Amino acid sequence: MGIYPNKYMIYYLSVPFDQKPSLSGGIAPIYLALFGFVIFWFVSKSTLIKAHYFQKFPANTAWLRFIYMTKWVGFLSMGLLPLLFLLITQPQRGLAYYGLNFRSDTLLFNIIVSIGLSLVLIPLAVFSAKQAKNLVNYPQIRATIWDAKTFKINLLGWAIYLFGYELLFRGILLFPLVEAYGVWLAIAVNVALYAATHIPKGLDETIGAAPLGFVLCLLTLMAGNIWIAFMVHLAMAWTNSLTALKHHPDIHYYKWQKNPS
Repeated sequence: MGIYPNKYMIYYLSVPFDQKPSLSGGIAPIYLALFGFVIFWFVSKSTLIKAHYFQKFPANTAWLRFIYMTKWVGFLSMGLLPLLFLLITQPQRGLAYYGLNFRSDTLLFNIIVSIGLSLVLIPLAVFSAKQAKNLVNYPQIRATIWDAKTFKINLLGWAIYLFGYELLFRGILLFPLVEAYGVWLAIAVNVALYAATHIPKGLDETIGAAPLGFVLCLLTLMAGNIWIAFMVHLAMAWTNSLTALKHHPDIHYYKWQKNPS
């Protein structure tokens, strides 16, 4: 960059604005991640949307429907819509490029690592889920009475949401950046954004997200797809949610009872 003087003897450096941004690089995935998470966050935290559900339905039903809706919003805004945008703007790249593939050569690696890492992380999730500071946020469905329907929708909602979430972070936001900037910078950007999305959940989750995000990025690149990250993250979320359900003093699960208001 050159140095440009003017008549007031104030100097500044020239900026190479002539360099045209390319969607084939990492620019589009980064902004898609930003917009996707912002949409999800403000919808899930909207008091107006939440109030609509509680005005229309009894409290327990409102909690169930509202949280389930936010899971779908997360799947759409962070997963499906960014993927469709990239597939349309970059038709030369298919689903497999973004980690949505089933590779026979890494299948055994996927299975062994998914089971092994889950067995390591699930006990940690059980321990942390019992803590009072975790019960403030989990389970996210704050209905005081859970029945079998609530139980199943909770599990399904997490699966839908985390599929979109991992598609974003371990697919859309990883493989294109590795191609554009190399492995280490791509992982650094990925982990920074991944940890930042956990800030609203507290310091513990934010700190824990950094090393976990790093490991999941490496394993994703080694496997060539997102399935390890998705399965491990889902196992942790289910464990945390169900452990919190068991230990929350104000939330009770009755398997055969219809969900009352």
